[in-house]
Amino acid sequence: MALRPSSGEDASGRKDTRSRKRKSGSDGTPRRTESSDRAATSGRGNTSSRNGIHARVIPSGREVPSGRDRPTRDVPSRRREAEDAWDDGLIARRVTEASGGEQAAVVETRPSGSQNVTPLSYDGPLRSRLDAMRELVGLSRTRLDSKTLAEAGRVLDEAAARRQLSGQHTVVGIAGATGSGKSQLFNALAGVAISETGVRRPTTAAPIACSWSDGAATLIDRLGIPGRLRRRPLQSPEAEEQLRGLVLVDLPDLDSAAVQHREQAERVLALVDAIIWVVDPEKYADAVLHERYLRPMAGHAEVMFVVLNQVDRLPGEAADQVLDDLRRLLDEDGVALGEYGEPGATVLALSALTGEGIAELREMLGEFVAERGAAARRISADLDAAASGLWPVYATRRRTGLSEQARDEFSARLADAVGATAAGEAAERAWLRNANRACGTPWLRLWRWYQDRSEPPTGRMTLRTQADEQATARQRVEQAVRTVADRASAGLPAPWAQAVREAAARGSQGLPEALDELASRTGLPPGRPPRPGWWPAAVMVQAAMTLLQVVGGLWLVGQIVGVMSPNLGVPVLLMVSGIIGGPLVEWSCKMAAKGPARRYGLEAERSLREAAAGCGRARVLDPVAAELLRYREVREQYGRVLTTGTGAGTGAGAGAGARTR
Repeated sequence: MALRPSSGEDASGRKDTRSRKRKSGSDGTPRRTESSDRAATSGRGNTSSRNGIHARVIPSGREVPSGRDRPTRDVPSRRREAEDAWDDGLIARRVTEASGGEQAAVVETRPSGSQNVTPLSYDGPLRSRLDAMRELVGLSRTRLDSKTLAEAGRVLDEAAARRQLSGQHTVVGIAGATGSGKSQLFNALAGVAISETGVRRPTTAAPIACSWSDGAATLIDRLGIPGRLRRRPLQSPEAEEQLRGLVLVDLPDLDSAAVQHREQAERVLALVDAIIWVVDPEKYADAVLHERYLRPMAGHAEVMFVVLNQVDRLPGEAADQVLDDLRRLLDEDGVALGEYGEPGATVLALSALTGEGIAELREMLGEFVAERGAAARRISADLDAAASGLWPVYATRRRTGLSEQARDEFSARLADAVGATAAGEAAERAWLRNANRACGTPWLRLWRWYQDRSEPPTGRMTLRTQADEQATARQRVEQAVRTVADRASAGLPAPWAQAVREAAARGSQGLPEALDELASRTGLPPGRPPRPGWWPAAVMVQAAMTLLQVVGGLWLVGQIVGVMSPNLGVPVLLMVSGIIGGPLVEWSCKMAAKGPARRYGLEAERSLREAAAGCGRARVLDPVAAELLRYREVREQYGRVLTTGTGAGTGAGAGAGARTR
């Protein structure tokens, strides 16, 4: 394959016949050589890309045979040329200083060799932020949908992929609207016409890469740029030293009428380390550029250049006025400008056509690439953008969680649902009834028994059925669960609030039945309530009072029938003592039993409340607390992601400071 000047002549005026080398036959008719025929039938770009071959320029203009056509005497030169050949699959182009025109390039069929490149390394703060984002995504996968976490996952993947590639190279994309002159700027920086320019729109249909040094093949592979669209710039010691490590990419138009062109540009924009935005005096205020690209990428100001091209078309001070207006628009977009030593975007005016300002831009690019920190700053800015997008699902400006008051109210509602208060009162009454049975007069107990047997059922208050009580208890439980879920989720971002409510709802399933079983098991203890130590003495006194009544009564009966001598004083005194003393002992026992009965009822109520609270805690409060704890964990991780960090270094000469003009 041969690339020849369009004029068909070299600098000295001699006819260039290197790409059309022929031999004359016996009949005087020129005929092609075998190697020349093969070069003519193969495409210029497709063959080098498909076969992984490398183009190489022979400064003398002499064509070098390839393969078996090459003479044996050229073996030393072949070895010397192999050592100097590009080894990253780029199509090389060089221009001699004498001619200033493009020289012919000869394709050398040699497979590309592997490069020993230094991988990119991130500093401590950025690694911590990436680890926190990775942990954040892992904790959130079961709570947030994949669409919400897609950008964060993409940033993590790209950070890991970029870290495996060269840290000595900086990939800079040139982006702009149709007619802004970005391809002209690309060619001006390269020093040779690489990207096609013209009035036909769109001109740039696919990204074109240009590398100033070796070892960038994997970086360009990551951009998806084929070998036929990889170029070498004008080679000179000054250019190589100034822009060593730069990989420049010319992107299709951002406002191209072809949708696939815009998609390619946006895809590569998400992968490059830095961006040069090229605007022109006519479309520098284009709403599409500012609203769709510059404003969303305002956080990437430290890895952005904004270039006002075609200033040669502006008369007098118009260039300064347009540049000031461009700065104003960028400030409205939120793009920090790198002025007064502060980090931010670099804004400058130039003309790719006349070369005005190109040297200044080349110098800035050289300093920017020499810092070796653009890739880490781009990853850090991507992290900031991803974290900003996750703000609604993690951040809250109010205190969240369950207070002790909310927990106590929930337990109290459950206790009311199982009837803890009524159970305590019932236990108290049972204790008092037991005391009355033990210490009451037998005549009064007999009378009460008779009343209970003889009293008709009419006239009594209708009691609620068990089904009604169960329905009411279920409603109370459901209301208690809803209340505690609302309080726990108050102030949380929507996904986490929904997770808290769902956890509470799952725990409430079967809770009423569990509380019913618990109430039946933890309610009144079987058998009689325990008796205090003074009860035997009270029983004996009550028995003595009854005995006095019986003795006095029998004595009077004996006097009436004449069995005993008349004496009314003693038997009457005995009967009166027993009649008055029996109720007095019963009343005293009742007064003395109120305290123990109350304590017994409170103990029964407390045990039932604790049992109900434990059931509610295990089924509802603990799952809700687990969701709140998970939210606090992701909130802490989110805070670590938001922590600002510096760029990454790739060696002793890595730059960590902000870029200034």
